[in-house]
Amino acid sequence: MTITPAELATAPVVAGLFATEAGRAHLIGSRCLGCGTLYFPQAISCRNPHCHDKTIEQTALPNRGILYSFTVQRYRPPPLFQMDDWQPYAIGVVDLGQGLHVMGMLTDIALDEIAIGMAMQLTLEPLINDSQRGSIITYKFKPETLA
Repeated sequence: MTITPAELATAPVVAGLFATEAGRAHLIGSRCLGCGTLYFPQAISCRNPHCHDKTIEQTALPNRGILYSFTVQRYRPPPLFQMDDWQPYAIGVVDLGQGLHVMGMLTDIALDEIAIGMAMQLTLEPLINDSQRGSIITYKFKPETLA
């Protein structure tokens, strides 16, 4: 398979996790057509034991939520999870509503300023530059800014 220069410029950390439309990023999840349960990452079938439909459709998830919980990682991750310019970072659990909580790295905030209950918004940022794939992009959450 040949990779074009445009494809080499950026690549998602994992295909199918996020997309952009009209310049805005969103996570790609699944919604059960039977019970409405949301999943991230995408699921192949509804896991709700009370649901009898189990039919799943791909759906764009909200790109804003509330910080539910967080922790600060002060150790260097193993090589499989490498990142450029490593330093301690926060991982948060963001409540996107409708019972869906998504874990992701937090960005654009000092570690000592993070507070549960903060309004957060999704953003995409480079994680690492790979000599074969180019800039590897991941999703993160940052404090919400009013536009």
